[in-house]
Amino acid sequence: MPELELRHLRAVRTIAEEGSVTRAATRLGLTQPALSAQLRTVERLVGGQLFDRTRNGCVPTDLGRRVLGTARLVLDEMAQLMSTTRETDRRGPLYLGCISILYFAPLVEGLRQLNADVRAEVRMSSAEIVDMLEQGRVHVALFEFFDGMPSRDLAGIELRKLVSEPAFIAVSDKDPLAEQEDVDLAQLAERDWVTPPAQQMGNRMQMFQACSDAGFVPRLVHHTGESNMARGLVASGAVSFAAAPSRTGDGIVIRKLRGTPLMTDIFVATRRDSPVAGRAHEVFACAADAYRSVLDRNPEYRKWWDAHPEAHPEFT
Repeated sequence: MPELELRHLRAVRTIAEEGSVTRAATRLGLTQPALSAQLRTVERLVGGQLFDRTRNGCVPTDLGRRVLGTARLVLDEMAQLMSTTRETDRRGPLYLGCISILYFAPLVEGLRQLNADVRAEVRMSSAEIVDMLEQGRVHVALFEFFDGMPSRDLAGIELRKLVSEPAFIAVSDKDPLAEQEDVDLAQLAERDWVTPPAQQMGNRMQMFQACSDAGFVPRLVHHTGESNMARGLVASGAVSFAAAPSRTGDGIVIRKLRGTPLMTDIFVATRRDSPVAGRAHEVFACAADAYRSVLDRNPEYRKWWDAHPEAHPEFT
């Protein structure tokens, strides 16, 4: 039979503080349906409705106020216990492994709120990041879907999808395509491409499939994992895929691909034996806040983001 857990008490307290299940879910790093399910579980266990839905938001019922009082007491006692334990049990630094991302600094800063000593390892290959995660060399990881990922054994690891990100395209600001609002992938059939080296390109098969669907095989002429070199090559006339929050400037423009033919899933993972064990939802919230911080770098992506909540359901 189900029993009340700390996460249930935390859910009740957060809903009361936010006055909204939706806002509480965002704060906790959960989806609204997931938090609603937790609330229904608590209500079944205590035998009654905890909140009235009013025009002004969620208001605790009489039973809700009693449960809320107990929840606050228990959570405060637990926070005190954990604080005391952390002072006497130095669990060491928190190791982060991630691919090269535009929101790296905000992510590190957010994780410092969970563990003051954060040490980061950046790699170009998502597969290498997952290797490090499985081996315990990093505790928290952020990486993209890569060919072969479904076969990985991620036992002991909490994995959550951060976002499904559409690929944008980078072209020279002198390219005629720069004048278009969006670009059809087929228009790039005769262009020279810049890509990471094959061993670093996790979605290689997805890229070839998208190009095949557009009727061509891409001419992979230049290979570099260094972003400034890639941008220089694009400014000189080559083309490349670009992360959605990439910024126009320095001789290149970022354009949306018509029909979003290529989507990339980005994941956040936390080891259950890490210094942030039991706090995977807080790690996810750090990653979500960091990602939000770069949305406005590309106004076209911001528009797409606002119009496609299904690509980032955990953010709503």
